[in-house]
Amino acid sequence: MLISMPSLLSLATSVMCIAALGALLGLLLALAGKYFGVDDESPLVKEIVSLLPGSQCGQCGYLGCADAAKSLVDGEVGINFCPPGGRALVDELASLMGVDARELGELAKPQLAQIDEKLCVGCTRCLKACPTDAIVGASGQIHVVLVEACSGCKLCLSRCPEDCISLKEEKLSLENWAWPKPQLLSHAAALE
Repeated sequence: MLISMPSLLSLATSVMCIAALGALLGLLLALAGKYFGVDDESPLVKEIVSLLPGSQCGQCGYLGCADAAKSLVDGEVGINFCPPGGRALVDELASLMGVDARELGELAKPQLAQIDEKLCVGCTRCLKACPTDAIVGASGQIHVVLVEACSGCKLCLSRCPEDCISLKEEKLSLENWAWPKPQLLSHAAALE
């Protein structure tokens, strides 16, 4: 069955009108979003979020890094709230917020997951629970933790039916090492 030329022309005109109307409405929505949009986040919150690890692990007690950053700006938490960030993050946040990081005392050491290969049966439950894909392995095979990717979020601990995952303190490296705080000597002890 052939389509006549006038009906083909009216069909093409209809399609072009609808496409033009869609483009016009899309442009109007984009302009309205740009000029009437409300930006709830302050620039400081955005900068803090960019410094955080971004793994949304929940070790700080908040649902995600954005909530934790907002709480830091609001003064609800201290700059040492993020264990996976370690000393390097505390130092960056201290300089950003104008706080002396030495007054915080000892920081919580970041912990990393470690799998006992003798007990692992390769069930892959820990793989699915890991938000940073730090656990590598296949079904029925022994799993391994990539230390560089592990945030120590503890989500894999509860998922392991063999109880073969434990958390160990992160080993000392250039990224997490800091000068020890000097000990103050009393005047009498200094004279001896």
